[in-house]
Amino acid sequence: MRLIPRSFLWRTILMILIPLIIAQVIIANVFFGNHWARVHATLARSLSGEIVTMMNLMDNGEKTAVQSMAKDIGINVTINSKLNRPRHNDNESREAGLLASELSNRLKRPAQIYIDKGKRLVFIDVPTNDGKIATFGTSLYRIYSTSTEVFIIWLIGSILIVSILITPFIIMHTRSIRRIAKAASRFGRGLDAPGFQPTGSKEIREAATAMITMKERLNRYNRTRTDMLNAVSHDLKSPLTRMRLAVETGEASKQDLLRDIDRMTEMVNGYLAFARGEIPEIEQATELPAMLLRIARDAAPTKKIETDFPEEPAQFYARPMALARAFSNIIENAARYAKKKIRITEKDSAEQVEVIIEDDGPGIPDDKKRDALRPFVRLDEARGNQTGGTGLGLSIAQTAIENHGGQMFLENSELGGLKVRIVLPI
Repeated sequence: MRLIPRSFLWRTILMILIPLIIAQVIIANVFFGNHWARVHATLARSLSGEIVTMMNLMDNGEKTAVQSMAKDIGINVTINSKLNRPRHNDNESREAGLLASELSNRLKRPAQIYIDKGKRLVFIDVPTNDGKIATFGTSLYRIYSTSTEVFIIWLIGSILIVSILITPFIIMHTRSIRRIAKAASRFGRGLDAPGFQPTGSKEIREAATAMITMKERLNRYNRTRTDMLNAVSHDLKSPLTRMRLAVETGEASKQDLLRDIDRMTEMVNGYLAFARGEIPEIEQATELPAMLLRIARDAAPTKKIETDFPEEPAQFYARPMALARAFSNIIENAARYAKKKIRITEKDSAEQVEVIIEDDGPGIPDDKKRDALRPFVRLDEARGNQTGGTGLGLSIAQTAIENHGGQMFLENSELGGLKVRIVLPI
């Protein structure tokens, strides 16, 4: 038999209610248990003292004083020769037990206590010296307080109220988690989840958003692999066909063959670099200005490089080699198309580092910016002819930035060319 339910809903409800019930029980036993005992003991001593006093006055023949005292303290006193009482008294009951004990200790004669719970009255029969019975009738509340019972009822009621209030919220959270589980199951089978949107608490929405981002990256990964196969087939077929034709016709020259071989080697190396992805690397404390300046000087020795770095740049943990490869691709791309100037800016905040790399080249049309981030896509018409490359630079850079939890955006620069904006979390 399982004591702990499997459902998140019932586990959460029990996780809230069990500590609440334990706390309520401890409060009821420790605090109100002692409080109940003290209050009832005080009530019993007070009423027994009054009865003892009136019995002493009665024994001394001062019946008028007894009547006056009884009237003042709200007790009805009668003297009877014989009473028709039940066979069993209530001396051992929970309500009258303390009073019976007090009367037994303070009176020299037996006292019989009877309780009328319907009318909430208590009657105490005490024999007099002349053989009669003095009956003292008063309210049951003179010896028994119901505040503890009311408190216990409120304790139980508060638990029920809390249960009623928290259950809808827990159901909503559970529903959001179930929706994430269903969407993840569909994503795992390669299907979409139409209409799926992050809902629920902040943490649940963050988990759903992370799952959607993961799905988008997996889709992009699959598209990339398909594009890579298509690119390999297309890009290698042309030089191979040209080389075969040149050899068969006897018009092949060594320079032409070496040029085609170099081109094929460049493409194959690019494909392999992209297919391998990043080499595993340990994160280290990293600052960007020195890295960016070194890459820019190596990539564009003949271009004017403008920098705007903070006096105390932010330091954050990252994989420096991966970031260096990403920024190298971006800056080399800017150096290839820049006319005279490259501008590199870093803006730091408490939560992120923003790096902006701009050039004064021809730029990229807005309708081609998305394609520029796709692997194996070369925008020669937008960025000039005879530029070479395999169209992997920006795609590799974007992958490295996203692996650090960042984002990369292509925008238009005030210099007239392309503006690459990278946002990295700290």
